[in-house]
Amino acid sequence: MSHTTDLIKNVSIAGHGQTGKTTLFEHLLFSGGVIPKAETVESGKTVGDSTPEEIERKISIHAALGHIERNGTKINFFDTPGSSDFTGDVILSFRASEFALLTMDGRAGVQIETIKLWRNLDGRKKPRGVFVTKLDNDQADFGKSLADIKEKFKVEPVAVTLPMGHGAAFKGVIDVLHEKAYLAQGESPEKEGPIPDEFKDAVAAAREKLIEAAAEGDDTLMEHYIEQGSLTPEEMKKGLIEALAENKFVPAFAGVALKNSGIIPFIDFIADVGPNPRTAKDLMFDGEGKEQTVPLDPDKPLAALVIKTAYDQFSGKLSWIKIISGKLTADTEAFNVSENKKERIGKLHVCQGKKLEEVKELFAGDIGIITKSPTLKTNDTIAAADGGLNFLHLRLPEPVHSVAVNATAKKDDDKLGEFLVRAAEEDKTFRYHFNAETHETVISGMGELQINIILDKIKTNQKIELETHVPKVAYRETIGKKAGAEYTHKKQTGGHGQYGKVLLEIAPLPRGENYQFVNAIFGGAIPKNYIPGVEKGVVEGMAHGTMAHYPVVDVEVKIVDGKYHPVDSSELSFKLAARNAFRDAMRQANPTLLEPIMTLAVFVEEKYLGDVMSDLSSKRGKILGQDSSGGIAEIHAEVPQAELLRYSIDLRSITSGTGSFSVTFAHYAPISGRISDDVIKAREGFKVQETEE
Repeated sequence: MSHTTDLIKNVSIAGHGQTGKTTLFEHLLFSGGVIPKAETVESGKTVGDSTPEEIERKISIHAALGHIERNGTKINFFDTPGSSDFTGDVILSFRASEFALLTMDGRAGVQIETIKLWRNLDGRKKPRGVFVTKLDNDQADFGKSLADIKEKFKVEPVAVTLPMGHGAAFKGVIDVLHEKAYLAQGESPEKEGPIPDEFKDAVAAAREKLIEAAAEGDDTLMEHYIEQGSLTPEEMKKGLIEALAENKFVPAFAGVALKNSGIIPFIDFIADVGPNPRTAKDLMFDGEGKEQTVPLDPDKPLAALVIKTAYDQFSGKLSWIKIISGKLTADTEAFNVSENKKERIGKLHVCQGKKLEEVKELFAGDIGIITKSPTLKTNDTIAAADGGLNFLHLRLPEPVHSVAVNATAKKDDDKLGEFLVRAAEEDKTFRYHFNAETHETVISGMGELQINIILDKIKTNQKIELETHVPKVAYRETIGKKAGAEYTHKKQTGGHGQYGKVLLEIAPLPRGENYQFVNAIFGGAIPKNYIPGVEKGVVEGMAHGTMAHYPVVDVEVKIVDGKYHPVDSSELSFKLAARNAFRDAMRQANPTLLEPIMTLAVFVEEKYLGDVMSDLSSKRGKILGQDSSGGIAEIHAEVPQAELLRYSIDLRSITSGTGSFSVTFAHYAPISGRISDDVIKAREGFKVQETEE
């Protein structure tokens, strides 16, 4: 059965690793009546962790999607990975959801991934809530967890549920909104009952804060609240819906998912108060390539975004799709705006983890799966007809960890490439390319764990033996001063010979300006039709410098004089003359090696700050600044790329696996001395392949 827009809610469950996301997801499906028993992560039978690598490692690697129905409302839940190595699936779930629920371990409070996720949600202005888990542990504290959120994010969470006891005394939760108590029943669904007298004062105080949050949602409600000192249940619900949709408050929930506790009150809150897809907006590119906001609208023609691609051994290729407007119908034709061609839509499904359920149509706001489409890919926009606008692509972070890889047996290279392309389509934070400059196949991702899992899967499933090593750095060469050179290319081979003479002057350009060619020939010393040959020769000369055969950048080249022969000159003659003249000039222009410098942002617990900064200094890093808040430090630095090739491994070692970082290219900078000598030595034996036309 398909649900219309007003009867759909979409929720992403995200959080730091080991905070109980998959366990919560499992018990939501159990309490929602769609699975007969809630399995444990250790059993390897959960709906959320269904792939062999997830079952073996007992962690979530891919986003899982499931749904329940409550009071006629369909609630889609995403279970997302906790490791930053798999952040791509978290981001796609945020894009497709109107509400994010961040899980927090009641013992640990706010952790590094919590902070990064919160910032991502801030950038999206996305409504969110927190679910404090594992409150049956003696070290867990609901109140301290909420205080930690207030300190670190400068927002005061509003408790929608309260725990009845902590640690061994934990008995269940109280639903503040609906004023009911729910006793934990272990493996059975929680049992509704009256609120015990000992908690009534705490509930009254929490309800007052919930009413205040509701009043914030509407000016008229605020007036009623000020005049009457309270709101009716109907007014309270209306205000909470509006306030949450506008991200004006953060609801907080308590529970122990493993004991089915806190589950039903959360489901009821989402069904009653959770943001409706109509409140959401998406981003499209207009006709001029600028971003524009598009409301989710069931009454407009079809528009949808492919948010994920997966491959299942039984069902084949799966294209996950979020419907933004209109409806998508099975066995029809739509238009792929991204590819500018018609698209045949086959069967449509919704899912419970890897179990597919066929449907005839999907309405705006819903999330489903198109099976076996040979051409659909992640980020494609599907519309009712051509002329539609493209949705903005998923905003994914740049990879931070790279490895060069090749098949041990050369005959397997093509097969390896085929499966790397597929892996890059399934996870858009994973990149694969052949670096013609270093002659390496380089794969990049968010961390060592992500890359190892992908390579292990290829080794196991495809029986391909692989070799990996640290990728080579793409150095550059430049010059430090002006110089000039003259070169005559002369060759007699019988019949027409080859003749061309050029005089070049070269000069440094500011860093990042790459290359400039100036024709300063006067009086016809070189005919105009040979000047393109001169420039081709210069460009070929710049392809391999004179120090270590790296490409040359940031140079102005001026052709100032030359000589030609009316019979023997040709464009080829002047190309070869210019190539050699450029290299002769470069040798006299104080040639210098350049290395890529990266901008680094590192997130660590403050106790590791000194060790991390010391390590960055040892890596020739330049610290640009740091910020600390609530025990978490953010360090900004510029570091040579050569020092960061294994940084994901180094940082994990320094911070016991808790640190994370992002990295982007900044600029090239000169190197000299021993470092330069080592780079040059490493290139000994490099052969420049050049041909004469």
